[in-house]
Amino acid sequence: MRFNLLGPFEIRTDDGRTYAPKAPKISQLLALLALRPREAVAVDVLARELWGQSPPGSALRTLQTHVYHARKMLAGERVTEPGRDLLLTEAPGYRLQVDDTEVDALTMEGLVQRAQREFAARAWERAADLVERALELWRGPTLSNVPVGGVLLGRLGWLEELRIRVLELRIDIAGQLGRHKEHLPELRTLVADYPLHEWFHGQLITALYRSGRRIEALQAYQNLHAILQRELGVEPPAHLQRLRADILDRAGSDPALLWDRSGGAPPARRGAD
Repeated sequence: MRFNLLGPFEIRTDDGRTYAPKAPKISQLLALLALRPREAVAVDVLARELWGQSPPGSALRTLQTHVYHARKMLAGERVTEPGRDLLLTEAPGYRLQVDDTEVDALTMEGLVQRAQREFAARAWERAADLVERALELWRGPTLSNVPVGGVLLGRLGWLEELRIRVLELRIDIAGQLGRHKEHLPELRTLVADYPLHEWFHGQLITALYRSGRRIEALQAYQNLHAILQRELGVEPPAHLQRLRADILDRAGSDPALLWDRSGGAPPARRGAD
């Protein structure tokens, strides 16, 4: 059994079926509880998610009704083995009793943590495998078929940051394994999807130069410069200005000389610049 949140909300049953609850409030309730497994989520927090800052006077009774129907649905769809209680009442609210491995978002978080440890140990291939397994869990925009209130919105922001970290890690690993050309299409997509993410731009510039495409690398820098000027009225950060200067200074030299200096994450994302 698994609660899948990284895409449309669905529940994968023990026998391999996929079920998507039809009631939006029940999906919203279960999604929030799944992101905080084994933790009793307070009634007022659940009410704030379902009805905003000004829940109706009947919120508590209506919430109890939603929980009743959620339990009935979980049992009726035979989500897990008979006798296993998933949705428990526990002060100050309700708790979903599932393991992290039974929630795709938390499974992904565990894979990312393991990949980071392997990366730190310079086990590039093992880190790459874990990153790919993490990314395979994404099926589209998170909870795209569920209404999202203020509480869930904060958790979705965390998941998006986690996804960006996975993508950064994949590019970092590609640099260590010398797979620069292989990831150029992905880097072009990433700078289009995240136009203000300077690190992705820096990796694209470096990968282009490292692949022997110096003019395109300089064009990629100019593209970033134009975006930052148009959107924020600022210049590219100092480490990317130095990267451009290095490319200009190293005309005709071995592109490999640039990678050690600029191929990894810049100081601005890892510490001080």
